[in-house]
Order: sequence, then C-alpha cells, then structure tokens
Amino acid sequence: MSGTEPGAALITGASSGIGAAFARRLASQGYNLVLVARREKRLRTLSEEMQGQFNVEAQVFPADLSHPLDLERLEKRTAEIANLEMLINNAGFGAPGKFMEMQVEKSIEMIQVHVIATVRLCRAALPAMIARGRGWIINVSSIAAFMASPRNATYCATKAYLNLFSQGLQDELTGTGVRVQALCPGLTHTEFHERPGYENYKTKIPEVLWMKAEDVVEKSLESLNRDQVICIPGFKNRLFVAVMRNRLGARLTRMVTARFQKL
Repeated sequence: MSGTEPGAALITGASSGIGAAFARRLASQGYNLVLVARREKRLRTLSEEMQGQFNVEAQVFPADLSHPLDLERLEKRTAEIANLEMLINNAGFGAPGKFMEMQVEKSIEMIQVHVIATVRLCRAALPAMIARGRGWIINVSSIAAFMASPRNATYCATKAYLNLFSQGLQDELTGTGVRVQALCPGLTHTEFHERPGYENYKTKIPEVLWMKAEDVVEKSLESLNRDQVICIPGFKNRLFVAVMRNRLGARLTRMVTARFQKL
C-alpha cells in the first residue's frame, strides 16, 4: 500500500473472524472504518474497541447482504464514501450438504452474498477509487475455489467465480492505480467452522493445517502491491492447491473430502 494518509476502509462480514482481523489491522494503520455485518451488537463492540484503541472513526452498518434491500442500502453508502481506499468483501458462509437435499433458497442466498453482493459493491466503489488514482479491493475467496467438492457444490462454485472475476477485473483496471486481490485462505480459526455441518473439522484436522485469522490478513496485505491477483496464504495451502490442479490429486482429494464429511 502507498505511504499516503490512509482513507476509509469498508469491510463486510466484520463482526468476527477474518473481517474483524482486517478491521483491527487497518485501524492500527490509521484507516477509518465502515463495519458491515448482520450482528449489530458485535459491530458496536468492535467499533468502540477500534475508536478507543486507535483513535479512528468506526461506523457501524448493520446489514444482511442476502436481503436485496440491505444490499441496496450498502451499495448506496459505498458510492458515497469519497475517500474510500479499501473495500474488503469478506461476508460469506458455508452450508454443507448435497445440493438435491438442500432447499434451493439456501444456494440462492449463498450466491447472493458471495457473488451478487461482491459484484455490486465493487461497481459502487470503483468510480471514486479510479478518480483518486488509487484503491484496493480484496474479495475473500477460498482454496475451495480450486476444487469441486461434494456436499459443497454451490460454495466452491461461488468462490471460483470470485477468483475469475477478480482476475478479469484487475486486467481491466491496469494503469488506474486500483488493485484487486482474491484472497484464498484455507482452514482458518474463525466461527465459520462452528456452523452445523462442520463439527468434525476442528476435532479431526491436525492443528498444523490451520492458520490464525490475523496471519491470513497479514499475508493478504503484504501481497497487495505484488503483481498477483490470487493470494493463497500459507505454504501448506499453496501446496494443497498445487495438488488440486493435478487431475489425479484432485480426484483423490474429492474422495477423501467426501469420506471425511460423512464422519
């Protein structure tokens, strides 16, 4: 990132996990924050912490991005932030299960949060960023983007979209001073894996394969000015993706994943 005076950063999914880690790290660098998530009480607690500890502005914007009206409100607010320097599209969730056994509304909701919200917020943020000649957009994807996992068909597909969208968008923005990153973390200690359907992950997967949210954020910010759009934090995650890109490795990984999810 540049050495100029920090502007504002808008973070979705900011109430916990990677989103909250981004908020703390950017506040420590002097960024004013717009914190977006469904849980208003959590947001207000985080806002008070950031303002008290780092003496920055931290606005709270409660919103459920699966609801079109909430997304429309946030889209309008995003476009109004004249000094918006960073947009972090972090909101997301998982809902493991066979596609034909889930209510279709759950898949649509995931597409709305992961894809539609990201596209609309990027479009809202870009005019001011381009006019100022600098800005950073981080679309939080996943190493799941590199695999077609059984019981996670929609989740993997939405994350793959984020990767390709980010790469194409960065090509279009060459020379504008705006950078785009698709951040692809692997297993990370957040509340994500406390949701129903993920109970086995923390008890069955060795600690060595997990990362802290703060470490994911550090690697993401370190990579922003490099000539790469896809950021895969952690050597083990990069190794996993390399294996997944091999046809035999991908097949074996899907078999292991399918077996693991039945435990």
